[in-house]
Amino acid sequence: MNMFLRSTSVAVLALATTGCATAPPVALDPQHIPAAFTSPIVAGADVWPKQAWWKGFASDELDDLIVQARQNNLDLAAASARVLQASARAGISEADLFPSIGLNGDASRRGAKHGKGTNSFGLNASASYEIDFWGRIRANVRSSLETLKSARYAKQLVALTVTADTANSYLAVLALRERVDIAQKNVAAAKRILKITDAKVTNGVSSRLDLAQQTALVAGQEATIPALKQQERETRYALAILLGKIPEGFHVKAENLADIKSPVVAPGLPSELLRRRPDVAQAEAQLAAAHANVDAARAAFFPSINLTGSGGYASTALNTLFNPYSLGYSIGASLFQTIFDGGRLSSQSDLAHAQQEELIANYRSTVLNAFADVESALGQVSSLAEQQRLIQIQVDNAQEAFRISEIQYREGVTDLLSVLQSQQTLFNAQDRLVQIRLARIQADIGLYRALGGGWSEDPDDATQPIPVAAHATSTAPAPAPKEKPSHG
Repeated sequence: MNMFLRSTSVAVLALATTGCATAPPVALDPQHIPAAFTSPIVAGADVWPKQAWWKGFASDELDDLIVQARQNNLDLAAASARVLQASARAGISEADLFPSIGLNGDASRRGAKHGKGTNSFGLNASASYEIDFWGRIRANVRSSLETLKSARYAKQLVALTVTADTANSYLAVLALRERVDIAQKNVAAAKRILKITDAKVTNGVSSRLDLAQQTALVAGQEATIPALKQQERETRYALAILLGKIPEGFHVKAENLADIKSPVVAPGLPSELLRRRPDVAQAEAQLAAAHANVDAARAAFFPSINLTGSGGYASTALNTLFNPYSLGYSIGASLFQTIFDGGRLSSQSDLAHAQQEELIANYRSTVLNAFADVESALGQVSSLAEQQRLIQIQVDNAQEAFRISEIQYREGVTDLLSVLQSQQTLFNAQDRLVQIRLARIQADIGLYRALGGGWSEDPDDATQPIPVAAHATSTAPAPAPKEKPSHG
């Protein structure tokens, strides 16, 4: 009985409302929007990435690989298929806005075993149409269209991820090749010292301890090379997969990072970021779809009104089928109102509201993570640039120290230990410099990715207004999205 009263009371309340579309709830407050980014920003850098941001690295080979990835990547192909699926579902939903019309023809003969048979012929058309007086069907259409937008934004997110991963993998291949080259050059230098040591031991100038130490150093440095080469192969294979190619026979031409530039980019205001991140737009569309489902669940409490009609010809002779006297028709209307359903409609409404609350939280979380991504990327770019500067100084001085120690050891002025220490310092510094430079360039990629990679949401597609940060004074408020036409 309580369930019956609950269902009927909710239905009465629903009848008191209108059937028009309602705007999605506003998910963000000014407190959710910082006034400005606080991490270091490179002075004079262009604000916001260009759509072809990867061209800033000045590598024709990288440009070509990214074009291939954006054309042939399988994850991107799957995302494109999901867009087509969402488009088809939207088409299915929109079909409910139109009448359903069918045509039926029949012919039959009836008779007894020894009696005269009779023929009958018919051609009938029928139509049915649900009047969307309360907006339930239109709410379902809005939900499917927002879901379609979400799928398109998800595809943009996959495209951005594939582009960034392709650039990161390509640069990692070059860095590993450069590290192999450094290791081989240090092995060559160590063998040169070993040859000097061996000559000194032969002449009785040095002990066999020095020879054993230098031999061990050579073997240790040689042992690093196979591991680096294997890492290079695995990274190259991963790059081939990103391009939709088999790993076998896939090659990269460049051998090091020497010709790669480090482009710089600066963010605008945080409020502007939210129109440039496909993941934020995707969360926004998902929230709008959930709100349309709330409208549809509300409209389900109202009566459904259906119109039906049929007409056609029926005759016992084919040649008189289309005689005006053979024509018949019928029209009708029906209304259905749920009186008691055990709380089904009420529970469906509760479910729609709960899903909307989940997606409000998800949208806010996506926004906050977008800000954190930019702050972290800006910090990494600044920190790694400073590390690269200092390690370059270390490499320059380590090279000079090793050069002097090798000369002094050859002339007998210093011992082997000093040479070993200076060589190991140089090797470690050179290897670390390559790794830091790779991390520095990849941090640039991370910043481009965090800033949306040059993508921007169409203002007409926006459903969430972006509030102005409480302390923002440098720019005018971000415009609210255009109000969608209400149906009802």
